[in-house]
Amino acid sequence: MPEEGVSKFVLHYTHMPAGSVDLPEALNQWRSRLWQHRLIGYLAASGGGIGYGNVSRRIQTGLSGAGFRGFIISGTQTGALAMLDASQYCLVTDWDAEQNRVTAQGPVRPSSEALTHGMLYDLDADINVVFHVHSATIWQAARRLGLATTKPAVAYGTPEMASEVARLYRNADFTRQTVFAMGGHRDGIVAFGPDEETAGRALLETLEHSQRL
Repeated sequence: MPEEGVSKFVLHYTHMPAGSVDLPEALNQWRSRLWQHRLIGYLAASGGGIGYGNVSRRIQTGLSGAGFRGFIISGTQTGALAMLDASQYCLVTDWDAEQNRVTAQGPVRPSSEALTHGMLYDLDADINVVFHVHSATIWQAARRLGLATTKPAVAYGTPEMASEVARLYRNADFTRQTVFAMGGHRDGIVAFGPDEETAGRALLETLEHSQRL
């Protein structure tokens, strides 16, 4: 699994103390459920290890036309932990796929997939939650499951991946299936929805279906 957990965008990061990020309880609970299913976790390796999987939620300000956008996302290299707290999440306040740039603040740096999360939030105002996980079972069965899949030549965490996600969203029937595979990111699976329950259930149902194939 190449370069998992390595951020490929330019990050403008401001460190903030623990408690500076309000953690949505439902997001953190679903993150733990995904960890229990080994969809989020940690891979041991010589000289260290790498975490995988991340979750995010759009910030709802209630200020129509205020121009603020942002999302809470789990921090980089937190996959080994069964349960996170607010000190392991950060707030992404701005992102630009074309310029390959992410701006974030909080007690930890954002996940390496933050740019892809941001692209999904830009595509549809009804998307409030994004889960990026790893599942060899789903990934290997993606074609048989009928999952939309990004092009194999496109690497994760890049402007090209963000653009590829936009292409999928325009062309795929996401009213039927809100889970897609990342063809160039081995085992990479993304689920999204209006809330944690919808995105999480779609992901677990896809996992269960793939296990029956």
